[in-house]
Amino acid sequence: MPERDERLESAVPDRAAAEIDVYADEFSIYAGNANRPLAEKICTYLETRMGDVEVFQFANENIFVRVLENVREQDVFLVQPTSRPVNQSIMELLIMIDAFKRASAGRITAVIPYYSYGRSDKKDQPRVPITARLVADMLTVAGADRVLTMDLHQGQIQGFFNIPVDELTAVHMLSRYFIDKHLDDVVVVTDLGFAKRARAFAELLDAPLAIIEKRRVGNLDRAELMNVIGDVKGKRAIIVDDEIDTGGTLTEIVRALERENVSEIYACATHGVLSGPAVEKLRDSSLREVVLTDTVPLPAIKRLSKITTLSVAPLIGEAIRRIHRGESVGALFSSEVSFTQEMLLWEDGQQRPDEARGTGTAGDPDAAAESDGDVEPDALAQFAPAGRPRQR
Repeated sequence: MPERDERLESAVPDRAAAEIDVYADEFSIYAGNANRPLAEKICTYLETRMGDVEVFQFANENIFVRVLENVREQDVFLVQPTSRPVNQSIMELLIMIDAFKRASAGRITAVIPYYSYGRSDKKDQPRVPITARLVADMLTVAGADRVLTMDLHQGQIQGFFNIPVDELTAVHMLSRYFIDKHLDDVVVVTDLGFAKRARAFAELLDAPLAIIEKRRVGNLDRAELMNVIGDVKGKRAIIVDDEIDTGGTLTEIVRALERENVSEIYACATHGVLSGPAVEKLRDSSLREVVLTDTVPLPAIKRLSKITTLSVAPLIGEAIRRIHRGESVGALFSSEVSFTQEMLLWEDGQQRPDEARGTGTAGDPDAAAESDGDVEPDALAQFAPAGRPRQR
């Protein structure tokens, strides 16, 4: 019997080590229905296939999820922005998390490129909810182990979670896009809520920062502008914000800048929600170009010639790789800022052509012609994840 006990004791560490190796070497990416094209681009960047999962609605609008492959002890990443239809997207994500938890996934990371209900982050009126906190609690209770998101409406939303939260930002990608346009005499314009990240945007462009003082009227998607703080007269203005929803605030800012006699107006935002009449407002405005990312899918009917979309897939993909390997995510925005700035050259697994890096159909052709196009084709190869077998 003592000999048998010794054999059992010696076998247990080996089995535990083997399980740890399996967990460390395998991760899987799955997606709901909110933004599958983005999830596919993330998989392309990571050189892996998307995992098999069924997510659909029954005729009675109940959502059904079934995982179609073994995920036991795997590091699972669920890509699902909570974009339109918002409540359906949230329920899909919650049910997916529960399904993977019951399938014995080793760790579940909710990848939420766009976190809706972000504006409901405090009690600014009597007897109102803090819905951003409610959504955070639901994700935690469902079984998420960590959250990966991008440009929250307010940074304090991270504190609503009792699990780790990694917040990425598209500021460096957006700033790099405008750096490549070689615009002169630029001023960056934002409101107080986005001022901290807009300051980083302005520093990257080596441009001054002007602030828009605004007040939102009641619960309406409408803002009453108060004042433009800063010198903008005769300059090219770049309006930067975290999202464009109905376009009401943006068009009011454009009117305010027009009254200040700016020469040209551009706009950029991480999340292009574009609800209601937003597309018509953008089309009829004097904006030269609107630059968005693909955190929220943009239907073909909303794709104006003046809208340019950059993909955040490589940024999210690189963050996923680092989370899985236990490496720093914050380093993406410090020692490797050049990496995040150059990511906009990536599109569907290959580098964008030089002519697409400028202004596109809506930009300034002279500025595009001045671009030196000196980025080597393999400039991002050093950051690409090492090849690995497809996940099972």
